[in-house]
Amino acid sequence: MKLLRYGPPGGELPGLLHTDGTVRSLAKMVDDLAGSALSNSSLESLRQSNLDDLPVVEAPGRLGPCVTGVGKFLCVGLNYSDHAAESGMDVPAEPVLFMKATSAIVGPNDDVVIPKDSTKTDWEVELGIVIGEPASHVSEQDALNYVAGYCVVNDLSEREFQLERCGQWVKGKSCDTFAPLGPYLVTRDEIPNPQDLALWLEVDGHRYQDGSTQTMVFGVAELVSYISRFMTLHPGDIISTGTPPGVGLGQKPPVYLRPGQTMTLGIDGLGQQSQTTVAWENA
Repeated sequence: MKLLRYGPPGGELPGLLHTDGTVRSLAKMVDDLAGSALSNSSLESLRQSNLDDLPVVEAPGRLGPCVTGVGKFLCVGLNYSDHAAESGMDVPAEPVLFMKATSAIVGPNDDVVIPKDSTKTDWEVELGIVIGEPASHVSEQDALNYVAGYCVVNDLSEREFQLERCGQWVKGKSCDTFAPLGPYLVTRDEIPNPQDLALWLEVDGHRYQDGSTQTMVFGVAELVSYISRFMTLHPGDIISTGTPPGVGLGQKPPVYLRPGQTMTLGIDGLGQQSQTTVAWENA
């Protein structure tokens, strides 16, 4: 299933993209796409219902973030060997983990704000894992059973804030609007092999990133298992799994985002996003 949320910011309603291309309302079936609604039993109940009987949403308008109530937004750094090389960093022996503020989350096609005093705002297309069941010390063999599904993430970064301003990466990753999610939460049954997905990103029609999850250093199951050793993962938590090469930082010379540009990005089977960049003072 391709689950979604539609409506104005703060007023989104749960929905589903039907196989006939229409958006159907889930408002009478789940309160929202959060918490227990993401559990295996809840998703199976939706799957077994007669989706043809769900009300059609005639004009869904804006798409919001595909999940809400996100408790933890975890990110994995340098998880593609060729991206580590373009960043001038070694491939890590274990997953590099950092947090992204949940206040950065926006809809898949909402504007992205270039932060005040930013000179190095950058893009990163990433596969997002959405947790559906509480996971603590789970094995790699069982890890995917704790996954509700997957989504597209644009893990935007301000490289000066991230790399030149001391401390951890979080302040370069957490600016407002730096985490567009969606358009869909695609349930895991529709993605039998998350390690074989093409992902790409363009800026103003120029393709900068064109990779595959085949080249991830640490795969989805390994990441869920690994992270669950250090903290319990809860329904709605997101793990953004790293980016392939082609980020602005890796260009020669580096290329960074300016107001008035358009980013378009997507992942096989998970849909496509498009954001316009706007200046902080005009946001």
